[in-house]
Amino acid sequence: MTKTVLSIIILTYNTKDITIDAVRSIEENYEREIKNGYFQIIVCDNSSTDGTLKAFNEYKKSSSIKLFHIVDNGANLGFSAGNNKGLPYVKGSHVLFLNPDTIVYKKTLTYMVDFMEKNPSVGASTCKLVNKDGLVDFNCHRGFPTPWNAFCYFTGLQRLFPKSRLFAGYTQGWKDLNTTHEVDAIEGAFMLIPKKVGEKVDWWDEDYFFYGEDLQFCYNIKKVGLPIYYVGEVSIMHIGGAASGIKKQSQGITTANIETKKKLQQARFNAMRIFYKKNYKNKYPFFIYYLILLGVNLLEKKTLRSIRVSS
Repeated sequence: MTKTVLSIIILTYNTKDITIDAVRSIEENYEREIKNGYFQIIVCDNSSTDGTLKAFNEYKKSSSIKLFHIVDNGANLGFSAGNNKGLPYVKGSHVLFLNPDTIVYKKTLTYMVDFMEKNPSVGASTCKLVNKDGLVDFNCHRGFPTPWNAFCYFTGLQRLFPKSRLFAGYTQGWKDLNTTHEVDAIEGAFMLIPKKVGEKVDWWDEDYFFYGEDLQFCYNIKKVGLPIYYVGEVSIMHIGGAASGIKKQSQGITTANIETKKKLQQARFNAMRIFYKKNYKNKYPFFIYYLILLGVNLLEKKTLRSIRVSS
């Protein structure tokens, strides 16, 4: 009987073409694993209006993917709930949450699975995420947004001292991005987790709609005493922001309109509030918590104003 070692969950929302490209990159670069059922692909659709479900049902007819599930979520459930919808179909001992705006290279997945199997005490891991310009997406290599780390990041101290342990705590910029090492948090765009660990922390926190949920997932894994690793020896391409359209590198491919961009920016700042309330409210003095919320509110207003101006 075939042992499925990796279940890949891809959540899509109006990103039909790039999601097909992501699935095709896996199918073409991992032919043996796909045909033998070692790798499973689960595509969850958050009620896209671009014909995603129809396109994938057609794709499936000619695909060599042995274990291929297409899940209609029925509504735009957001990132956490949308990904959780794929969990009942999981057959693998490890689950990879993968963004649709990615291209997976040869050897990356097998290398990552091998790393996890050789290090069973690791709670989650990621590879190097590289954008189209060749730059590493720092979100795959982060510290937690403590009040100090957040202050340094948003005031620009981190940019002035990118390698400093004191000022660059959020990006952990003093660590070599070409090596394997422990970090606080990784990105939901490529998050590899043993199934038993996901079950232990109850998977994605559905209080988050979009943004912040990966930080919370990592925080929960750390709370149960398990380390999280960044593996810099292998990589994938990650465009970033394809569904939201709020990142510069995604402007040419996103289908998000102005209202969608505003809604997702609001979700982004709401995620900051949720994270601080859940994890830091009782950990720091009240005035620190108050200043954090004040800063989030001011930054949100500035960001939403810039979207209106650009439109």
